[in-house]
Amino acid sequence: MAEAIAILALLFVVFVALGVFVTVKAVKAAKRGVDRTITQARRTVEDTTLRAKSYGPGGVKAELAQLRLSLRTSMRATQDALEAGAAQDASLKESLDLFRRLSAHGHELDADLKRLERDPDRGGVAAQLDDLRERTERIVHSAESLRWAARDRAQKFADDDLASLSAQIDVEAGALRHWAGGERDGLDDLSWPEAAPGSASEQVWPEGADAGAAAHVGAGAGADAGAKAAQRPAEQADGGREASGTETPKAITARDPRQQTTYSWQKSARPETTN
Repeated sequence: MAEAIAILALLFVVFVALGVFVTVKAVKAAKRGVDRTITQARRTVEDTTLRAKSYGPGGVKAELAQLRLSLRTSMRATQDALEAGAAQDASLKESLDLFRRLSAHGHELDADLKRLERDPDRGGVAAQLDDLRERTERIVHSAESLRWAARDRAQKFADDDLASLSAQIDVEAGALRHWAGGERDGLDDLSWPEAAPGSASEQVWPEGADAGAAAHVGAGAGADAGAKAAQRPAEQADGGREASGTETPKAITARDPRQQTTYSWQKSARPETTN
């Protein structure tokens, strides 16, 4: 009894621990989803604000907004391209590591640009625009180089795979079009066997022929034989006896005295007398 209670208590503890583990995992996943949603919403708001500032009247703020918008757009596009390609091509993992290092410089530059937007000294900020523009162009150029290299690599692999697939399809299509020889080989097996010498009028059927066809032929022959027998009964009977090998004896008939021929050397017959 005590062992059963201990087993039940152990199962209860296991179930409780499993429930807590699943609950923690679900809470963390929900938190990550919420954080991701908040981050995307904040990013969308910032991009919309920067786009609105860049379209505004020219000045230091508009220039800074254009630099930030160009930097963020290029870095985000490169990150998406490398992460999508690294899942299929292991060679892009090294490129992804390089991008992470470049991304650190990009975040640092974005933070500097964002800080300078709130700087009240417009003159000092204008003096730094050339340096900020050069840094932005270098980072954007490096990010674009990685992104276009990854796209070219993926396109090259896709073209090679398509060329190989097209070649295989051409070979298969050519093999499927060679139907003449295969059909001729199959038709050779359907030829009728030749009749034996001296029996050209007989129908020779191959083995395994349909019994219904033979019965149909036999029925037709029987019908023709019956019609001939009805027209010529005497000839049919004589032919049957001759075929069986027995000869029917003929009846003996007396001569007709009137038709008997007499010769001069023959003696006349004496009349019979009666007593």
